[in-house]
Amino acid sequence: MTEFILWIGFVVFIVILLLLDLLIFQKEDHEIKVRDALFMTLFWVVLALLFNGGIYAFMGMNFALEFLTGYLIEKSLSVDNIFVFIMVFSYFGIAPLYQHKILFWGILGAIVMRAAFILAGVAIIQRLHWAIYIFGIFLVVIGIKMAFEKEKEIHPDRNPVLRLFRRVFPITDTPVGGKFFVRRAGRVLATPLFVVLIVIETTDIVFAIDSIPAILSITRHPFIVFTSNIFAILGLRALYFAISGIMKLFAYLNYGLSFILVFVGVKMLIAEFYAIPVWIALVVVGGILAVSIVLSILFPPKRGEADEAKG
Repeated sequence: MTEFILWIGFVVFIVILLLLDLLIFQKEDHEIKVRDALFMTLFWVVLALLFNGGIYAFMGMNFALEFLTGYLIEKSLSVDNIFVFIMVFSYFGIAPLYQHKILFWGILGAIVMRAAFILAGVAIIQRLHWAIYIFGIFLVVIGIKMAFEKEKEIHPDRNPVLRLFRRVFPITDTPVGGKFFVRRAGRVLATPLFVVLIVIETTDIVFAIDSIPAILSITRHPFIVFTSNIFAILGLRALYFAISGIMKLFAYLNYGLSFILVFVGVKMLIAEFYAIPVWIALVVVGGILAVSIVLSILFPPKRGEADEAKG
């Protein structure tokens, strides 16, 4: 009964926050300043930590540690989303004035998709226990691939969803203010903003394929998996505006993320023989992030090396 109340309370809480954002903060298109974005990032982090305190009070220390570890993993992996967001907005020439709106609806869609992925992932592991090894191997492979990835590229023209949409729906050549759709000569046309939204949504599916197995290596409790994921996603938009201009300062963060994926993958693979305590996983994940950030600041690569290190 307590867990049911927590589910209802969390869903209502998130709906209220999204409505406030849509009806008040999103009422007019506006460019997010770095100072405001830093404040909102701090707000979401503090809110997540307060929620973590609530989990400790209602569910106990172990679940609280699982939430914190999962949140930290999802938050760190979300940085990779920001790289892609920057390239997508640059590729389509979307002005900062409208990026906030696109990310709002993109995150809303991501919440729905993540919920479906989480439920599917938990169900698969519970019914097909051997799937945990598939997830573990997948994370190790992705982590190694990320470490050796030289350059991140986007190819919207190869996006099958976007290609199908362009075949069946007319699109304007240029943005029309902050609108997703416009009516011209009796026809409804999509604008480049809606095209970008499609790219953002489909890209999140790819990231979910990485992040959901990662959090499942820490906990298989649906409530902990879902809430830690959602808190990381809700803070992603503010984090984007806060650090999009200084991403080059964290040249080695990509390597840190690859180590985290390999670690959680190995954790999954050896779970039958040795269950790594959650507090150790928390220390390892936090330590990897801290080291990669400190190294980026203390030993920044030269200009040519920076592009290679960033990937």
